[in-house]
Amino acid sequence: MNAWFVTGTDTGVGKTLIAAALMHRLREHCRRVVGMKPIAAGSQLMSDGSWSNEDTIALRDAASVDAPAALVNPYLLVAPVSPHIAARREGVIIDIERILTAFQELQAISDAVVVEGAGGFRVPLTESLDGADLAVALALPVVLVVGLRLGCLSHALLTAESIASRGLRLAGWVANRVDPQMPEQQANLDLLAKHLDAPCLGDVPHHLPASARAAAVHLHLPAGFIKGVGA
Repeated sequence: MNAWFVTGTDTGVGKTLIAAALMHRLREHCRRVVGMKPIAAGSQLMSDGSWSNEDTIALRDAASVDAPAALVNPYLLVAPVSPHIAARREGVIIDIERILTAFQELQAISDAVVVEGAGGFRVPLTESLDGADLAVALALPVVLVVGLRLGCLSHALLTAESIASRGLRLAGWVANRVDPQMPEQQANLDLLAKHLDAPCLGDVPHHLPASARAAAVHLHLPAGFIKGVGA
C-alpha cells in the first residue's frame, strides 16, 4: 500500500499545499488517490449548510476518489487553535482508533493515501497524545514540509530527530519558500540537504495565490518512492 504522513516544521508552513501537490503527482502513477486530514481545527459553514475545513477541501479537490467526508476528516473542530484545546472546548474526545479505522477504509478504496497531520509533528491532540503518537499508530513513512523562514533549520533538524526517535522513516522533505524575503535561502537549503537523511522531494517557490497544481510541478519523486513504480 502506498501511503505517507505529511508533517511540517511548524504550523503555517504549507503542509496542505504540499500534501495536495503530492497527490497531483501521485495521480500520474496511481489511479485512485485520496487525501486524509484526521484532525482539523477551524471550520467554516458551506453553501449547503454543512461544516468543513479549508485544508480538508483542498485535499478533497486534489483527490481522484470521492471519499466520504467522515473518512477524509474524522474530527472537525470549530476553533482554529491547538486541537487539544479545541477538542476540550467542544467536549470531543479524540480517539486514535477511530482515525485508524477511517484510514483503513480509505486504503480499501484507493491506491495511494496522503495523510496530513495537524500543526507540527508534536502538536498536542489530547492531554496525553500528540501528533507523533498518531504518526506512530499509522506507521507510515513521513514527508516533512520545511517552511523556509528564519528558524527553519533548527525546526527541521529537531523534527527529523523526533521522527527518527519514534522509529519512523523520513521518506523525504520538501522546501516551501513561504517567506520570499528570507535571506540566504540557498545556504539554508544546502545545510538541510547535508544533514537530513532523506531526499529532497522539491523546492517550491513562493506562489500568490498558492496553487497545488502549480506546486506539483516542483515536486520530484525518486525511484522507489511509490511502490511498484520505478520513477
